[in-house]
Amino acid sequence: MKEDNYKHQGMRKRMLHELRELGIKDENVLRAMDRVPRHLFLPSAFLQFAYSNRAFDIGAGQTISQPYTVAFQSTLLAVEPSEKVLEIGTGSGYQTAVLYQLGARVFSVERQKELYDTTKLLLHQMAIRAHLFFGDGYKGLPVHAPFDKILITCGAPEVPQALLGQLKVGGKLIVPIGEGEKQKMTEFVRLGEKEFGRKVHGNFSFVPMLSKKEFGQ
Repeated sequence: MKEDNYKHQGMRKRMLHELRELGIKDENVLRAMDRVPRHLFLPSAFLQFAYSNRAFDIGAGQTISQPYTVAFQSTLLAVEPSEKVLEIGTGSGYQTAVLYQLGARVFSVERQKELYDTTKLLLHQMAIRAHLFFGDGYKGLPVHAPFDKILITCGAPEVPQALLGQLKVGGKLIVPIGEGEKQKMTEFVRLGEKEFGRKVHGNFSFVPMLSKKEFGQ
């Protein structure tokens, strides 16, 4: 396990200052991100860039999102302590760790076995007690549903209906929707059994969500 020293902590403080300047105002989110050493989720070669507002390749065709995106999605999700949160796309585990530091009971699904194995070990070493699953994100985790909140950290051509169905009434789902280089950050709130409110919060760029027929190939 790499260390987290005063230098790294200072780099985090600068990152948080930049996020505030970019308009992130949720202090709960900023405090959670201050408690998560982002450099531990990246190869040592990236240390000097670990707290810059950039996305990085983490292998298996996936990326660790830029800090602003993590902060923006986390702010929209508005996690309350002890809420049950489903994350689709564990990836490096960075967003998972932020959700955990926000007080969520995190259930996270990863489609890439290589990432699932390495991230599960890392989060265990960091004492991040999240429930991790290797599987098809389109299916969610029906056995553990319903969830208070659902966060999708990859670009979906449309919102998976199975995931909307795993949301509690009053619950919220955040997903970047769209094909191509840009997606629209979209918020769904479950108003009733078959009724959902929807808001769009600007354009972002994510790796695509693996289609159902591609999973496992």
